[in-house]
Amino acid sequence: MGVRIRNHVNPFRTALLGLTPARLELADRPLEVELGCADAQFLFQLAAADPETNYVGVELRKRLVVDVNRRAKLDGLDRLRAVHAHINVDLPALFNRESVRRFYVNFPDPWFKRTQHKRRALTPEVGEQLIALLEPGGELFFQSDVFDLALDAMAVLESLPALRNVAGEWSFLRRNPYPAQSLREDRVSAHGLPIWRILYRRDGLPLERPLPVHPGAAHVCIG
Repeated sequence: MGVRIRNHVNPFRTALLGLTPARLELADRPLEVELGCADAQFLFQLAAADPETNYVGVELRKRLVVDVNRRAKLDGLDRLRAVHAHINVDLPALFNRESVRRFYVNFPDPWFKRTQHKRRALTPEVGEQLIALLEPGGELFFQSDVFDLALDAMAVLESLPALRNVAGEWSFLRRNPYPAQSLREDRVSAHGLPIWRILYRRDGLPLERPLPVHPGAAHVCIG
């Protein structure tokens, strides 16, 4: 039986703003990071498909962090770990500048009320931090089944001149281009509901292994 965890946690609780995690010591491999990894199904599937990459999940709910690390150890995945940290505060403490090949944000809490929008995973401040941590040519992938949330994230990322929308300005990807799906994606897809996906690349040299984008009608433009 899986670990039962509260779905929503207020990230601005005082106790969560002072976690001060230590900088991660990782083997010298490419690094990919999921922000708000929850049970980390997405990362486990990526790690199974690619033995040459470090995978880190950043998660605010400590019991999930403990469970992910336990399962990674049982599976012999020393390249995968979760860390108890705050996305809005702790990323520069965890990772070196220009060290992350890809960031993933999968189905974050929508925080629908306007007064709660500051709690969302992608704010302009977080976007600037991610740019500094991405290697030149590094990528940021975001997906949600809430259109307004995806559009809000797109507005943040389109405002950052160091990032380029892979699908074209103000455009969504039609498909998940990765060999992994989060638990939420499984559930949404099973009900045939739409998923809104965006992919941005930091200006700089191209990745050693460029992202395979589906040919043909690979995006939907809202401009």
